[in-house]
Amino acid sequence: MLTLDLFTLNDDTRPVFLTGTFNSWVTEDVRYQMKKVKAGHYQYTFSEIPATDEPFEYKYVKGGWDAEELGSDGFPPANRRMEVPRGKVTDVVPRWKQHGGDYDPAFYPDIQVVAKRFNLPQLRRRRRISVLLPWNYEKSGRHYPVLYLQDGQNLFEENAPFGTWGVDKKLAALAQDGKGDFIVVAIDHGGKERIKEFLPYKSKQWGDGLGREYAGFLAETLKPYIDNNFRTLPGREHTGIGGSSMGGLISIYAGLMFPEVYSKFMIFSPSLWASPKIYAEPMRFAAYAPPAKFYLYGGSREGAGMVANLQHFREAVESNSRGTVQVRLETDAHGKHNEARWGTEFPRAAGWLFSDGA
Repeated sequence: MLTLDLFTLNDDTRPVFLTGTFNSWVTEDVRYQMKKVKAGHYQYTFSEIPATDEPFEYKYVKGGWDAEELGSDGFPPANRRMEVPRGKVTDVVPRWKQHGGDYDPAFYPDIQVVAKRFNLPQLRRRRRISVLLPWNYEKSGRHYPVLYLQDGQNLFEENAPFGTWGVDKKLAALAQDGKGDFIVVAIDHGGKERIKEFLPYKSKQWGDGLGREYAGFLAETLKPYIDNNFRTLPGREHTGIGGSSMGGLISIYAGLMFPEVYSKFMIFSPSLWASPKIYAEPMRFAAYAPPAKFYLYGGSREGAGMVANLQHFREAVESNSRGTVQVRLETDAHGKHNEARWGTEFPRAAGWLFSDGA
């Protein structure tokens, strides 16, 4: 027998339902409506749990998925999971989705296309560049930190072919909680040229990498343009760079190649295997050792080497930083290599990287 005791800090009149592997994730299933013990306290007892081939996972919803539970950071948490579903379990839900979303639309960022064909002189090609400005940018008069993110097509477009991070919505939710006061610059990737542009060194598989030229574009062409045309805080202590997969790899390289430009690194599931020489790049810190923050994330279900490679890279950074660099490594035993999972990690990474007010 399994009893779930739920306490919620933000209750209302909507009923609470359980959904999970036991009912194929059906919402508003009256068989799994929880009993309201009192305001903010609900309970449900499974007399028996339907047998499935999957581990026992579940969530709480106040109706459909447009009213699912949220964590204290304002975002949907990972599925709750039990290896042995029995006994009494107490859960807490800090918040719930309202109005079909996890954010107030009033805090939605101002998305602008800087140019559909922005010139990349170092690579002799053009690219779309977009900015996501804080919701109150026009009225605040403030200057903001900046985060440069790779693979712009996958950051906020709903119809992105490989899914989206949902950065626009994540920024709105952060702003609603008084966070997320920074500008995101989204740089579209080069399509068929993506791998070569994001490859720092020569490779037997892909030939000469163009990572040095791409990194030069970010630091020497794009950043000066953004600083001249938007109200930014241009110092390195206010500037971050990030990306996922090959975008994470080039972000490491670009950030370490230009330590006078960047101090914040948002690195998700980087393709470290593609350029083993990248482990030597932190040696740049041995001579300069500027303060910096690295947020590293990887999932165990992305491949056998992902987490081990990240641990290796963390050790390389820490051993060459003279104690001036903070490294936070987050892993997910069930994490897969996809945009949705990186989007889930984005608010946590952003909150930590920019928590010092820079």
